[in-house]
Amino acid sequence: MFRRPFRRAFGPGEVPPALRRANQLMTAGQYEPAAEIFEQFARAAKARNGPRAPWFFFRAGMARLQAGQLQAGMAHVRQGLALLTSLGQYQRVANVGTRFVNELKAENHLAEAEAFQVYVNSLLPEGFIGRTEPVMQAAKRVLPTHCPGCGAPIRSDEVEWADEVTAECPYCGSAVRAE
Repeated sequence: MFRRPFRRAFGPGEVPPALRRANQLMTAGQYEPAAEIFEQFARAAKARNGPRAPWFFFRAGMARLQAGQLQAGMAHVRQGLALLTSLGQYQRVANVGTRFVNELKAENHLAEAEAFQVYVNSLLPEGFIGRTEPVMQAAKRVLPTHCPGCGAPIRSDEVEWADEVTAECPYCGSAVRAE
């Protein structure tokens, strides 16, 4: 079986301290300073057409949403989704879009959730039917909730699987092994 090599953004042990710090700030509920760091990573990754740019925009968006800055947060999420759309990664657009719609609903932003769902649907090709189950059986295995390298949250439907038990962190590129 062909196995895709990792596109490591950083070498082993080279995860930037600022990325770890931003994830620590998120965990500690300090959303505004975390958002600022994620925004810096997002802008830098976008400027170099880096594959991790959408994920940094999502994380910045989540930080802004948690800080109560709905419009700024959704602007970041839209940027990330637009980048994924330009790469043709429609399943990820659907998965991430659904996650953010659910986040908006959980925060009782029902009108915004409905409008955002319309936006997400507009990004998907006509007749797109997303998968409800991950393609690989390995996705049924349990991933750690957070990346051991950078501390970012890991979701099995948003990672790239390198093989049956190894996923790649969308933020730092670290190998994350399923249990």
